[in-house]
Amino acid sequence: MIPIESAHIDGCLYHGQVSLDFAERLLGWGGKVAVPTTLNVSSLDRMTPSNVKLEKLDWEAAKRLMDAYETLGCKPTWTCAPYQLDARPRFGQHIGWAESNAIVFANSVLGARTNRYGDFIDICAAIAGCVPETGLHLSENRFASWLFRISVEKERWLVPELLYPLTGYLIGSQCGFAIPAIDGLPTGATEDDLKALGATAASSGSVAMFHAIGVTPEASSIDEAFSGRAPKQVVVLDDAAFQDAYTRLNTLREGDTITAVSLGTPHFSLSEFEKLLPLLHGKRRHASVEFFVSTSRSLIQQLKQTESARTLVNFGATVVVDTCTYITPILRQGRNEGAVMTNSGKWAHYAPANLGVHVALGSLQECVESAIQGKVCRC
Repeated sequence: MIPIESAHIDGCLYHGQVSLDFAERLLGWGGKVAVPTTLNVSSLDRMTPSNVKLEKLDWEAAKRLMDAYETLGCKPTWTCAPYQLDARPRFGQHIGWAESNAIVFANSVLGARTNRYGDFIDICAAIAGCVPETGLHLSENRFASWLFRISVEKERWLVPELLYPLTGYLIGSQCGFAIPAIDGLPTGATEDDLKALGATAASSGSVAMFHAIGVTPEASSIDEAFSGRAPKQVVVLDDAAFQDAYTRLNTLREGDTITAVSLGTPHFSLSEFEKLLPLLHGKRRHASVEFFVSTSRSLIQQLKQTESARTLVNFGATVVVDTCTYITPILRQGRNEGAVMTNSGKWAHYAPANLGVHVALGSLQECVESAIQGKVCRC
């Protein structure tokens, strides 16, 4: 076993009685976390409870579960993007994180070290303060085995808001648990870009780490990413591959009526709000379209102190904290009734099965214009 310096818990999301039983059993044994521990999204928005439409018994159980994890000593962060918090892992630091997008971001972008710790194992690691010395905690297991080369001619696929989620979707759906290296991404990729790539790769597959050549900290070159070894698989991501991914993530066509727009999967960052707010200023969503932005409670507290909050209210946006719109019943349209636009590859991948809705994937600008027009718009 090796000591960890932090943990991030996904088991705080209520999936049924077993979730609550496990946490309360740990409390009954006097459990307390031994390392700084943050909490992933829950089943409730405790800042605006009316956002979530749970039955009373489930609502009460979800609240008890949240209370239990706080009593265990976890910090009530309630965000799927703990890497956006002030205290985040350093390069080479061993951590015990759950939540797929947080895991892949920590390993790939920050260079911290964690395996994919699932529900119940995550809180056990936090209480023990250690994890098995195996998997991605070991240097020899962090090298790439698949190489993906981006080779496109159409400029549309190089637009960041499509390039990163579609690349993530393609690599995840093909390499599964393997560690991919990606050659051909722009060297100016932002953390939000890499967040979108990793989140989608961890959703369409089980990617816990990727290397972007010349971008991520353990991949200054192909040779470093592969430790001098030849790739086991080489895949060219061409225009046809990107078109196929785009088609799979879009079940709505241009001009189709939408019932909602959902942004913030993973949770919106401050820089993403800085891009969104000018698009909303002086405008108003269509009366029949709900407009959701999911983010962390720490970030929304910052926004409330600025004119940003007024812009969101005037547009008719609903800010969701502590939870996520593809997991909990938040959308006004019920299961199998809605048509939703999103800029998130992860949301577009999961929502059809989770919610039964039709989905359109688009840029931030397209999402805003669609919300105003009440139909899928392409810019």
